[in-house]
Amino acid sequence: MNFSIQPILEDKEFQLIPLQEGDFESVYEVASDPKVWEQHPNKDRYKREVFENFFRGAIESKGAFKIMDKTSGDILGSSRYYDFDEADNSIFIGYTFYGTKSWGKGVNPKVKKLMLDYIFQFVDKVHFHIGKENLRSQIALERLGGDKIREEEVAYFAEPTRTNFVYEIKKENWLE
Repeated sequence: MNFSIQPILEDKEFQLIPLQEGDFESVYEVASDPKVWEQHPNKDRYKREVFENFFRGAIESKGAFKIMDKTSGDILGSSRYYDFDEADNSIFIGYTFYGTKSWGKGVNPKVKKLMLDYIFQFVDKVHFHIGKENLRSQIALERLGGDKIREEEVAYFAEPTRTNFVYEIKKENWLE
């Protein structure tokens, strides 16, 4: 892998900054709302001890970001790159969450555009794990041009295995 999966990414509205240990409290403040996790496969991530495991996995991935609103300086959520597959020339984007104040404001598509525009300089395909019951994220991915390609069991860091759909966006489709 001759590229970074944790650069600083930004546009005029948002900045994705590599997640660091010291970000725990500010990111957990967003994640501590049970509504954030209602449709996610692991619905109890709003609990501090569960989120601590999630955050540890984010740090250890070396591909996680905190998502900031550049105008207010507020932390909006988090996302990450993970599971680069050199043979397939693909990578995953996921573990994304946003606080409820960001919902319905077009934040996710703009953040995903930043991430996709960057990573498609280096890979041909981007995959996404989306919980089988997470209709909100499934619709969001389909709006971005994602195709559901399979279903698989995903072993989350220090959490139970859950059934996910795998969505895919190919570089040639994204650039069109």
